[in-house]
Amino acid sequence: MKFFEKIKQGLQKTRDSISQKLDSIVKSFTKIDEDFFEELQDILISSDVGMSTSEKVCQRLREEVKKRGEKDPSEIKKLLQWVIKEMLMGESSLKLETSPSIILIVGVNGVGKTTSIGKLAYMLKNQGKKVLLAAGDTFRAAAIEQLSVWSKRSSCAIVKQSEGSDPAAVIFDAISSAKAQKADVIICDTAGRLHNKQNLMRELEKINRIISRELPDSSKETLLILDASTGQNGLNQAVEFKKILDLTGIILTKLDGTARGGIALAIKDQLELPVKFIGVGEDIESLREFDAEEFSKALFEKGEE
Repeated sequence: MKFFEKIKQGLQKTRDSISQKLDSIVKSFTKIDEDFFEELQDILISSDVGMSTSEKVCQRLREEVKKRGEKDPSEIKKLLQWVIKEMLMGESSLKLETSPSIILIVGVNGVGKTTSIGKLAYMLKNQGKKVLLAAGDTFRAAAIEQLSVWSKRSSCAIVKQSEGSDPAAVIFDAISSAKAQKADVIICDTAGRLHNKQNLMRELEKINRIISRELPDSSKETLLILDASTGQNGLNQAVEFKKILDLTGIILTKLDGTARGGIALAIKDQLELPVKFIGVGEDIESLREFDAEEFSKALFEKGEE
């Protein structure tokens, strides 16, 4: 299936939520006025764009309507798509310029962290990179076993220790192995215990010290996994993680199971963090690099039947 069709299918619930409601208000209004914008803002909020970001979208839309002298409500959908695309634009590609480079994956339990690591490893391997996985979530039951399964599915090596081991020691071993094996990328899993921020912060600080000491000049990405179906709660998680980590981007999972895909726009606007990948399915190839233009188009255009 083509990339665009996959994204359109994945965003079907969000698209149905926005487009159907937008079509309804377009039919109800004969002109673009403040009542129209109030209705539009409610639609955006219901798709988890959020109050603040929805206000910004509507303000930019007002400016564009005025600049173009647009009076017909039926033209709003195209203008809204353009505004959303412009707000989502930015550098979203991974910066993996050294060998090895390192990707630190963080996120609370249950958001699809281990699954995303496996899919990301598979994607990078298919791009010709030698990938090594580090099982740094040594506290959650079965986390190591789950990552081991994904290492086999993606045909990537894994470094692991027993449950309860020091996560920083696992990362140290992974870095040593990567150097010896001349790996291109190390993807590190971490514990997802945001409810105990103090312990999590100490653990991540220790991991970061190991990385800085052992790979001082290497490219590093710190990616936060968020479950799109949690909407604004996911945004709150991102705020908390951003307090303790220098995040470089977001992986947004489970977009195909929610009508809350507008959270991607809220993340970009409120956190000033790029969405680097989106998850739109269960199979190993369902993690997709984020593209603002394709994403905004998929919010309004129907996929193939």
